Order: sequence, then structure tokens, then C-alpha cells
Amino acid sequence: MRRIASLTRVAVGVASLALAATACGGTSNDSGSSDSSKDAKGLAIAYDVGGKGDQSFNDAAFSGLEKAKKEFGYKTADIEPTDGETDADKEQRLSSLAKQGYNPVIGIGFAYGPALEAVAKKYPKTTFGIVDSVVEGDNVASLVFAEQEASYLAGVAAAKATKSNTVGFVGGVDVPLIHKFEAGYTQGVKDTKPSVKVLSQYLTQTAEEGGFSSPDKGKAAAEGQIEKGADVIYAAAGLSGQGVIEAASKAGKYAIGVDSDQYKQEALAKYKDAILTSALKDVGGAVYTLAKSVHDDKPLTGTQTFDLKVNGVGLADSNPKMAEIPGLTDAVAKAKAAIVDGSIKVKTS
Repeated sequence: MRRIASLTRVAVGVASLALAATACGGTSNDSGSSDSSKDAKGLAIAYDVGGKGDQSFNDAAFSGLEKAKKEFGYKTADIEPTDGETDADKEQRLSSLAKQGYNPVIGIGFAYGPALEAVAKKYPKTTFGIVDSVVEGDNVASLVFAEQEASYLAGVAAAKATKSNTVGFVGGVDVPLIHKFEAGYTQGVKDTKPSVKVLSQYLTQTAEEGGFSSPDKGKAAAEGQIEKGADVIYAAAGLSGQGVIEAASKAGKYAIGVDSDQYKQEALAKYKDAILTSALKDVGGAVYTLAKSVHDDKPLTGTQTFDLKVNGVGLADSNPKMAEIPGLTDAVAKAKAAIVDGSIKVKTS
């Protein structure tokens, strides 16, 4: 089968060193003079809502940490979020990691923006990274992705796979980042087959309400769309997407995963035949790239964009059923080439 996208994929191995709850210690009064410890450590990541085990966004980041840990042989840390936490909690977590000597320190998700901006100023000798947001700072690398491009390809696949002429989109939280997923997906569907109806639903207005961490909400949304005729549903909802995949599988419909190749995720193995494909974001590759730049004493800073041109996003082709759907593989390949050469401009909202 033709390769649709070639992203860096790293197998998720055993859990890296976890910090005790007290490791989130540092306070807003931590001084930049304690910029690093004598025993310098390597990469540390702080997870977004849903944490490790979401089979999606956070697990993709963890794969990058594991690759760096294996290649560079240094100490790493990965820290879980807490329920109902504030920006001050995030700031304390990032400060603690920097104070202990971890470098780089990466916030996984746009929610870390305000906290990372504040902490980076206190620890100018530490390189910080943030995924899915742009934060200004001489020692900050903003790792952003062209999610709309991968989503466009997912839309092409959905339009080719649907038999009911109705497909669905489930977004975790109603925020600009997830609007990019919806916009690209809808455009891909309509450009491929204008007659196809796209049903869209967001699970919550804020992340605190569980939009990225509630499989039950995702399942209910998918069941509602299936009742309305959707036979392919794309979920950009983190851990909540597992509920969408479960609902699709039980109804004999297709789901499209996100961020990681969810067809290959062990925790989703019993549903994998229903996972037509996944819109990929190489979060793991971005995390590893920043870690390597620091290890090589050439730390990246500024906005680093990962798009189709650099295989920073793409579409998984693990499910052999993709090749059985007439015209799907060729249509996706053609769309990818057109996006890369600029013939297709993908919308972000």
C-alpha cells in the first residue's frame, strides 16, 4: 500500500521517572538564581488535561520523551495535571522542574501558556517549550502544528468512505485550536464530495468541564450523530475520543482518530477495525527535536511550525480497509501533494 504520510513514530515504552507529588513544590517566589542544579538533568514534560494514557495527544508527547531518554541516557520526568488546577498550579509545577535542573521543560498543551510565560523569565538559562501555543521569550520554543492540514486529509478519507452521505465531527472543547481541526475536516469533506453533510458538536466550552478527558461525553455525542445518519466520525477530543471510537465500533461505523495512530494503540485494540485512520500530529517528534537541540547546545527558540511539508502532520494508513475503499488512497495522496505545493489552501476557522 502506498505510504500516505511518514511521521516519526516511537513506541511508547515503560513509564519514565515520575516525580512525587511534592516535586511540584516551587513557588511563585522561586529565584532565577537557582537556574539549574549541579546534577543537570534532561527533558521534563508536564502533561495536558487527560494525562498519560489518553492514547492520543499526551501519549504522543511521552513517546518523544522516551526516545530522548533512550538516545541521550539522561534522567527525565513526566508530570500529571491535577483536577481543577489553576495557572498558579501550572506555574509552580514548571518552576519546580526548572529549579531541579531539568532542561528543556515542556508544557504539553496551550493551557500552559500564561504559566510558562511567567516561569521562563525566572529561569533564563533553561529552555522551555510549549505545544500548541505561541509564547514569546528568548528561551522559549513554541511548537505549533498545521492541524488543519491533517484534518483536511481526514475529511477526504471520510468523504470517500461514507455510504450515508453524512459524517460527523466531535471537538473536545470549543476553542480556536479545535476549530482548526473542524475547519480543515469540513473543507476536505466538501472539496471531495460537496453533497456530504457534516454534523459538528463540541463537548464542552472549557477544558475544566472535561471536554478532553471524558470518554462518556464523547460516546454520547457520537451516538447522537450516528442516530442522525453519520457513518464516519472524526474526534479531536483527546481522551474523550475513546468514547467516540467505542460508539462507532459498536454501531458498525467508522471513527477517525487524532494525534497518534490510534489503530495501533493497544488500549484500543478491540475497536481497531472501526478506526479507519487517524489525523496525526508528530508531537513526539517535536518534543524530541527540542530535547536534541538542547542536548547539542543549540537550543531552538521562537515559533517552530510542523506541517505537511516537513511531515509534522499527516494521515495514518495502518488500517488495511483504507486500501479497500475505491479511490480513497489516491484521493488522499493527491490532496496532500496539492496542500504541499500550495494549490490547496486549508482554512483554519
